[in-house]
Amino acid sequence: MEGTRMAATRAEIEDFLYHEADLLDEWRLEEWRDLFTDDGRYYVPATDNPEGDPDLDLALISDTKEGVRGRVQRLLSTWAHIENPRSLTRRVIGNVRVEPGPGENEVVARCNAIVYRSRVAGTTTYAARLTYRLRPGEDGALRIVLKQTVLDHATLRDSGGVLSIII
Repeated sequence: MEGTRMAATRAEIEDFLYHEADLLDEWRLEEWRDLFTDDGRYYVPATDNPEGDPDLDLALISDTKEGVRGRVQRLLSTWAHIENPRSLTRRVIGNVRVEPGPGENEVVARCNAIVYRSRVAGTTTYAARLTYRLRPGEDGALRIVLKQTVLDHATLRDSGGVLSIII
């Protein structure tokens, strides 16, 4: 990375990732939604096709900004019965790696995440590799162009067979 000008420093990117984790753990989903660019995407490939193409392959989640908006609206309403009452979550982010991104003024950040989800029935653990494409918004703050979450699970059976929270 030496000699390459990036849109943000490693510390700024790590702070952004920790801030996003806090927003999700605190169910401040509207603020999380606003982290996305207008062309942003949230993508969780199927567990049996982790390298899947979001435009061609079946995925657990493949949301554009409009899809993210709808997902947040459902999760914050009583329509998401599985999340009423809401799960308690705690995220641990680590092994952050940063490199220049494919677009002008973009950066790619990769990290590992452990998400603990507690419900009355017990606690489920999700392990994932997260890949972000980030770029500054009009206000200069980092925004998500892409958030790709690859779950380290052969199947979701051990997590109740569903993915009702945002990883």
